[in-house]
Amino acid sequence: MSTSPIRFGIIGCAEIASKVARAISLSPNATLIAVGSRSIDKARKFISDNALPASTVPLTPYDAVLNHPSVDAVYVPLPTSLHVTWAVAAAKKGKHVLLEKPTALCVEELDVILQACRENRVQFMDSTMLMHHPRTEKMRELITDPTRFGEVKTVDSIFTYSADENFLQNDIRVKPDLDALGALGDVGWYCIRSILWANSYQLPETAVALRGPVKNNAGVLLSCGAQLLWPDGRTATLNCSFLAHLSMQLTVIGTKGLLNVSDFVIPYEEGKTSFAFVTDASELATGWDPVPSKHEVLTDLPQEARMVQEFARLVKLIKEEGKEPETKWPEISRKTQLVIDAVKKSVDNGFEPVEIIG
Repeated sequence: MSTSPIRFGIIGCAEIASKVARAISLSPNATLIAVGSRSIDKARKFISDNALPASTVPLTPYDAVLNHPSVDAVYVPLPTSLHVTWAVAAAKKGKHVLLEKPTALCVEELDVILQACRENRVQFMDSTMLMHHPRTEKMRELITDPTRFGEVKTVDSIFTYSADENFLQNDIRVKPDLDALGALGDVGWYCIRSILWANSYQLPETAVALRGPVKNNAGVLLSCGAQLLWPDGRTATLNCSFLAHLSMQLTVIGTKGLLNVSDFVIPYEEGKTSFAFVTDASELATGWDPVPSKHEVLTDLPQEARMVQEFARLVKLIKEEGKEPETKWPEISRKTQLVIDAVKKSVDNGFEPVEIIG
């Protein structure tokens, strides 16, 4: 393959777009050439505020990014209600789609997006950055080791943060017309993805929302939880909230081992991460034997840059070698969306169990 980078455009100047713009600049096989906004002044300010190269073109409206002949791929951080419109439009223009999570308001919308990507042979990936950290791969090696971990039995995943009053009143993530999934879509997405990851992406059979969810006056979820059940007895619990102190806890318990990570979404440190793991521990009067060991994982690129790097690699294979788009990423996105939908339906239906059908 050539050494020329994949050329990105960004559609929308959301706060998270700054993080991805930096990731594109750090990725060795990608470059950002255009930023689109509803306002040309806002696009210019985004370029200036993020110290992007002078060659980065500010564009308006969003269509201008899709019509730019040099743009290979787009990152779309727009409100979830706009995803189906702009992701489909991008695919129809032959632009590869890196889509902010949650991917859609429901799986039916996501299916429209994925169909457009398939029909136009463009790569789709959602921007769940933790999937691309080398720690994630190292943890997978351990929890799939039958000798050290055994079989997965239960997973607990928590992602919460305490939003201020301005966020709770004005952020798009609490507006029913923009991001109607609220905390379930914003932070619950990571909980569900980590649970699926721990279970080798085998969908649970049933979702049951926990009682006591909190909604704002517009009916958007600010806090909720759920239990997921598999037919072989595996279980998982998720809790997500805008109303509790920052927490990113993931615990995976097997028949022979235990894994725990306290910062599974955003590592405490960019270049160095860790997790705890123990095999065949016994309870003694004075403590555990053995105690969990700390495993450190170093990385030269932050997880968001590694995400961009992998996405750009796949795009280059399609563009220069005629390869077909990688199907793993859209399949994982769809499974995550299916569980999101089931949890929300259980909340809306008075905490009744909801069957999950893939």
